Amino acid sequence: MTKSILRAALLSAAMAVATTAPALAAGAPVVTTVHLITATGVGAAIGTITATEGSGGLVLTPKLTGLPPGVHGFHLHANASCQPGEKDGKPGAGLGAGGHFDPAGTGKHLGPTADGHKGDLPPLTITADGSSAPEPLTVPHLTLSDLAGHAFVIHAGGDNFSDTPEPLGGGGGRIACGVVGEK
Repeated sequence: MTKSILRAALLSAAMAVATTAPALAAGAPVVTTVHLITATGVGAAIGTITATEGSGGLVLTPKLTGLPPGVHGFHLHANASCQPGEKDGKPGAGLGAGGHFDPAGTGKHLGPTADGHKGDLPPLTITADGSSAPEPLTVPHLTLSDLAGHAFVIHAGGDNFSDTPEPLGGGGGRIACGVVGEK
């Protein structure tokens, strides 16, 4: 089963790169549909994230519903997949997305304005009614061309942009995911 999940994730990633790369290179807004995810698969669509270029970097405008209220860790992950997988012999939601996008191999979880991995995005705030706050998020170290072949992942809890006391900011499990450019 693990090999078939890996094959599906790799095929999905290759297709995502082939279909999103032209749009990303053209500088047109990139709209990504976000889905709820569980250890058994990808669920219902809960909205979109629109990425555009801005004067201060990449601008992400989430329009999401159906998420738990509060602050959530939000990252760009290495692979273009939201499929479940296994870690330490246990099934997990969205593990096909891989780890945080870190093209320089820094291995550092330092936040969206520091020199750690590039997958750190500003925290995502969900209001009491389960929808995303209306303010766009600016990511100074990313451009549209960085997004091809990756996935946005929303975590259950907040993110302290440190590896202590919990690794990768302590954001907890993955609850929602969108392969960049997939509608």
